[in-house]
Amino acid sequence: MRTLRVLGAAGSALLLTLTAAATSAATAEATVSAAPAPPPAPKPQITDAQVAQAVARLDGTVREMMRRTGVPGVSVAVVHDDKVVHLKGFGVRRVGESAAVDPDTVFQVASLSKPISSTVVAGALTSPDQWDRRTTLPGFALKDPWVTDHVTTADLFSHRSGLPDHAGDLLEDLGYDRAYILDHLRHVPLAPFRASYAYTNFGLTAAAEAVARAKGTSWQKLSEDTLFRPAGMTRTSTEFSAFAHAPDRAATHVREPDGTWSPRSVRDPDAQAPAGGVSSTARDLSRWMRLQLSGGTLDGKRIVPADTLARTHVPEIVSQPPSAPAGRAGFYGLGWNVSYDDAGRLRLSHSGAFSLGANTNTTLLPLERLGIVVLTNGAPVGLADAVALDFFDVAEHGKASTDWLTLAGSLYAQMDGAGRSPTDYAKPPASPRPARDSAAYTGTYDNPYYGPLTVTADASGALTLALGPKPLRFPLTHYDGDVFSFPTTGENAVGRTGVTFSGGSVRVEYLDADHLGTFTLR
Repeated sequence: MRTLRVLGAAGSALLLTLTAAATSAATAEATVSAAPAPPPAPKPQITDAQVAQAVARLDGTVREMMRRTGVPGVSVAVVHDDKVVHLKGFGVRRVGESAAVDPDTVFQVASLSKPISSTVVAGALTSPDQWDRRTTLPGFALKDPWVTDHVTTADLFSHRSGLPDHAGDLLEDLGYDRAYILDHLRHVPLAPFRASYAYTNFGLTAAAEAVARAKGTSWQKLSEDTLFRPAGMTRTSTEFSAFAHAPDRAATHVREPDGTWSPRSVRDPDAQAPAGGVSSTARDLSRWMRLQLSGGTLDGKRIVPADTLARTHVPEIVSQPPSAPAGRAGFYGLGWNVSYDDAGRLRLSHSGAFSLGANTNTTLLPLERLGIVVLTNGAPVGLADAVALDFFDVAEHGKASTDWLTLAGSLYAQMDGAGRSPTDYAKPPASPRPARDSAAYTGTYDNPYYGPLTVTADASGALTLALGPKPLRFPLTHYDGDVFSFPTTGENAVGRTGVTFSGGSVRVEYLDADHLGTFTLR
């Protein structure tokens, strides 16, 4: 995230005020006076009985939310006081088949990969200040050379490098590999360094890859040697092939227009493995949560240094400014969303979402040594987040304070619609201007970020646009004059997008959010 580091844990720092007071025309003395003492550090408030009550309600909550949404499969783990107090699977791995989800079913966890990856980095470092070392990776640079020379692992793991939101993700959708994407981030315009928050998968990926390279190994091997094997996470991997070949695997599902769920898509996130490529099970992640809540130890064995792990839990930048003067800000740490509740207790959380078929959530209350992880095999409709929110509501207050599924589902729906064009290209004007002859549009157009774009015409004059290294081919539909459209595909699909020809250039609307979507005719 961004700039300022918070001074220690909540309530732990004593601030002193230095006051200069003139006592006469001849003398002055400086006095140091202590500020009012901070409030006492928060204490645990949730009893074993309250946890037991929340656990007893959990199965019914999951089943009811599955009924309301139709999500095919869910796996849940709850840990408390270094014990796994609930571990269960629900539903099926794949619609149309009978194989049930169990605690060892492997799910894609999407962006829940980020706090897992920050745990790996914490295990690879020897002191907390190593998080502040410059990121050095061949082929990786940012648009501002000064930022390139100063950006650190912490900057990139907290999304405060200045890269815009989800920079590089559309290159991945077009089929480019990690090396190409990281090499081309140098073309992306930057917001102020360490003063702006924007969530970027490939910024974090660059930092993780740099740590692995400094250790002389691959990211998968570093993850395996540093965390997965020592922690007994035997079914966890950062490689898509491991998920694809796992016999007990949860297929990813998308919701069809009629409300049914279909396993018609699969997401290969290898290009951004540290940010979104982990696959795991509820059982394995229960062990990871125990390690997190025990300061880096598991079953009496030190896995990750306590101080480098604790650094991941510290706010690095404001990610959600308060909406009112009395409101509470949200922060991002190193791979974690960081917040504080009304009692001053630290809360860590992270969700994961693939529009192609996965939604996950983990939420930890370290002071209470209480955590939950929820894995699902359906595109995000809010179930994973709602189960976690409902669970903590019941544990803390004895009942749910709101309908979390409706709230979380509406937020995901808003996010899904945010990138769509304001123009409905499926409905052309009543009297559209005619297109020119197809030869006026054909040719190869260059772009330093997205690479070449080629437009070809068949014998009947129908146009096809080709993009990416494979390339991907998109038949163009005429809209009005020199404007055409095509339906986008991939994880970041936004429905139909516009393609506008002008002179010797063509602009692809959905690629142009950061003003990089114009291609010039060779």
